[in-house]
Amino acid sequence: MSTMIESPGTEHRELAPFVISRVFDVPRDLMWKAWTERKRLMEWFGPQGFTMPAAKMDLRPGGSFHYCLCSPDGKEMWGKWSYREIVEPERIVLVHSFSDEAGGVTRHPFAPNWPLRTLSTFTLTDEGGGTRVTVEWLPLDPTDEERKTFDRGREGMKMGWTGTFDQLAAYLARK
Repeated sequence: MSTMIESPGTEHRELAPFVISRVFDVPRDLMWKAWTERKRLMEWFGPQGFTMPAAKMDLRPGGSFHYCLCSPDGKEMWGKWSYREIVEPERIVLVHSFSDEAGGVTRHPFAPNWPLRTLSTFTLTDEGGGTRVTVEWLPLDPTDEERKTFDRGREGMKMGWTGTFDQLAAYLARK
């Protein structure tokens, strides 16, 4: 899936998805549980140093995962995943958005031009006795400004997902 973006001096160019992956030294069934069980997700998901004090999960197509992340300095940030596709133990497709405590869709608290919604695909594949996790992200129905913000934000996304993967690795090492 791709989205078109206008660029001065060119016709159109496709907005490439943001993609990041890492191999973890755990079987795929354990990795699947880490992504699909509320209590497990609460132990590791989020940027480095953040905790998840609250979360509700309805894991099914049409269901959602509504959660609160708390920064090291105590600031809360709410998010919501709206599940589109769940293929155990291979793939989860969802729409991610920031939200308020009641679950309403809101703008990114620190980046007002960030896409209101992103389409996220998480793929789990067996690799060398472990599991490769691949995250693919694209803005969903973005404005021109949201497309540009997403495209310019790739280094920040890389840093954020690297920290999240580090937290996942630390969590899995305790299991």
